[in-house]
Amino acid sequence: MRAHLPASMHRVPALLLVLLVACGGGSPTQDQQVTAAPPLQSEPESPPAASGDSVGAPSEAAPQPPIAEPTGPGRLETATHLNRIAATEIQGAVQSASDRIPALTPLYDVVNHRLTYLTHDAHGNEVVASGLVSVPAKAGGARSPLLAYQHGTIFRDRDAPSNNAAAFEPAVILASLGYIVVAADYVGYGASRGTPHPYLLAAPSAAAVIDLLTATKTWRRKNRVADNGQLFLTGYSEGGYVTVAAHRALQAAGSEHLAGVAAALPAGGPYHVQATLDGLLERVRDENRFLGALVNPGLLRRLGSALRRQVRDELLDRMLPGEVDVVFDTRVLDYYLADDTAAIERESNVHDWAPVAQASLFHGRDDQTVPYRNAQLTLDAMRTRGAGSVGLFDCAALPSSHIGCVPHYLAFMLGQFGAQARDL
Repeated sequence: MRAHLPASMHRVPALLLVLLVACGGGSPTQDQQVTAAPPLQSEPESPPAASGDSVGAPSEAAPQPPIAEPTGPGRLETATHLNRIAATEIQGAVQSASDRIPALTPLYDVVNHRLTYLTHDAHGNEVVASGLVSVPAKAGGARSPLLAYQHGTIFRDRDAPSNNAAAFEPAVILASLGYIVVAADYVGYGASRGTPHPYLLAAPSAAAVIDLLTATKTWRRKNRVADNGQLFLTGYSEGGYVTVAAHRALQAAGSEHLAGVAAALPAGGPYHVQATLDGLLERVRDENRFLGALVNPGLLRRLGSALRRQVRDELLDRMLPGEVDVVFDTRVLDYYLADDTAAIERESNVHDWAPVAQASLFHGRDDQTVPYRNAQLTLDAMRTRGAGSVGLFDCAALPSSHIGCVPHYLAFMLGQFGAQARDL
């Protein structure tokens, strides 16, 4: 099913377009030198003070009996209180970015925490990663739905969620609406900066999200921060890809988190990585007549070394724009240039499975960064496998470009989740 957004859903501050930025240009090198992330200080794991400044709004229910905590991936390492941001400050940040009437009205102050936890890198090695947990400061005992927000591609470590817990951070804004928001930095950012970021590699992308959900569950239990049993999953561009990868992994493993999944809304993501790269290669061919005469999908392994490097750089420019201070693992490009479709299917593609929970794909037909065709192929594959609760919704922006659709995505996501979420 495809649908366009009604006009009433178009009023979103331009600020959020900037904050949810996605895949786009530059030529980072994998051997770039980086500095290690600073060490974190742990906060006490004892229950917070009654004021709620440490964690938000702890439940007043009696402490539960101890439960076994993970000893491997998903193990909580540290928890650090970052700040508390007033709802009025969040409202001011939203309003200051646009002359239009904002579509968002923050309801709660937000208390932010940085968690570090154990997960896996692209090689299956254990690594300590980090993420942001933003908690709405509700009355004692109040429950909230969980929302896992997966960010788009970022190029500077300072923009990772747990390094950027400010009034304009998407996770903070979403938490001010009543969700407990869990936002993974991903491997390669935050506490794991210096470890290559597993770009468009499904297993480590999914693990970063799922292991943070597990660590957050441990932290919430210790601090009596109650959820209501609902879990929403969303993200744009690379965040859309990571959302689908995490949702698929939750279902495949029968994860303890799966029962809570109320809905997933991935947007603008390259779920069919092979089709996405084919689309980007077509752009390269259209824009460079010399390469267009020499390069054909499926025959890339026959390129000479100099031409291969040129094609790789052209594709990388379209995938990862901007100056970077983190390291990207871009092996998916090497698979592509070797015509290794089996490796891309095994390690990167996340389109061909059947979600049980409701899933709403959202994409722009004019998207030149992540081609629309990959979303259509994803919908077709999921429906062929029997997924009856999956839809593809078209962005109504004119033109419906990758960046131009970001505010439309946000409005659509809030409408979809808000119709189902309880206890906001």
